[in-house]
Amino acid sequence: MNFTMYVIGAALALGLYSYVLYPAIVWVWARILPHRGGAVNRESDWPTISITVPVYNEAGQIRDLLESLLRLDYPVEKRQIVIVSDASDDGTDEIVKEYASAGIELARQTERRGKTAAENAARSLLRGEIVINTDASIRIAPDAIKPLVARFRDPTVGVASGRDISVAKMGDTNAGEAGYVGYEMWVREQETGVYGIVGASGCFYAIRPHLHRHVLPDALSRDFASSLVARLNGYRAVSVNEAVCYVPRTGSLQREYRRKVRTMTRGMETLAYEKALLNPFRYGAFSWMLFSHKICRWLTPWALFACLVAMLLTPTHPVSIVGLAGAAILGVLGFIGWRWPSDRKAPRIFSVPAFLFAGNIAVLHASIQAMRGELNPVWEPTRREAVVR
Repeated sequence: MNFTMYVIGAALALGLYSYVLYPAIVWVWARILPHRGGAVNRESDWPTISITVPVYNEAGQIRDLLESLLRLDYPVEKRQIVIVSDASDDGTDEIVKEYASAGIELARQTERRGKTAAENAARSLLRGEIVINTDASIRIAPDAIKPLVARFRDPTVGVASGRDISVAKMGDTNAGEAGYVGYEMWVREQETGVYGIVGASGCFYAIRPHLHRHVLPDALSRDFASSLVARLNGYRAVSVNEAVCYVPRTGSLQREYRRKVRTMTRGMETLAYEKALLNPFRYGAFSWMLFSHKICRWLTPWALFACLVAMLLTPTHPVSIVGLAGAAILGVLGFIGWRWPSDRKAPRIFSVPAFLFAGNIAVLHASIQAMRGELNPVWEPTRREAVVR
């Protein structure tokens, strides 16, 4: 009996700390410390920038992407746009070449090697004083570049990350993603006020070029690593609320699950590669924030799994009866949400449990892959239809 209660208590305590107490601590801390967000400076003397977009077989939406990049509010003479093709073979490269007269450059890899490899290959081509990275399915708000770049007027800032807004069409079985993205953006805002975020948004972030040139193995995640590399070199990574980008949700929760497994596996391996940053005696508050935001979240599903096993071993305990009944109800609702047709909007009573179950199981799946060293650097992009023009 005591064993069951200890396991349940520990699991609940870890989950509450990861998702409630830690954000509350940084919220309070950010209000005690002097303001570190930095005002958006809209001076006219803007630095040169290089915008890079790695793509693979994006012929269906590459033209819309290029048009949206050309509409960005930034001096044309100070803007370089480089599309990095990961050996696309569907006509993507030919469409990009049509925009050469508009200043868009194509860098093609002759063989598929993955997203990070494509980003690594493009580094020597970039001429900007600030490098901006984004994805093919993302649409950056036209006025988002200047607020992002303006943060680099603070010499302590090495990375600036945009604010993701999750969007979807009516037929959406993955509605839980929107709430989670909003929560994550809020947490990053609080972390910015304390020291800085522990991971940039892969959808839209900017980085100083000498940090971007940091050598990173092809199987790791460059966007997560950017904040870690910044801290290793004495800089901060910050979140910029004014720099908005629109992130289409995948209509299928199954595709979203595969994306989560892939990105979390890469994230775990990236943190293992830069594990020195977990030393609080050397990196202080950043180590605590990194441990709390990443490792505690990754441990929470394992704690919940241990909690479930403990209840199954003591099925007659009153707490086990209530817990197992609740888990069964959520499981049924989540399964219905998982199987919901992708062309119909799922009610929240099904979509939220499905999202929670998929997210937690994805952590378990990714953890096993990371422990077994099952890395796949070859990039399989999640196909998202850009729903915002």
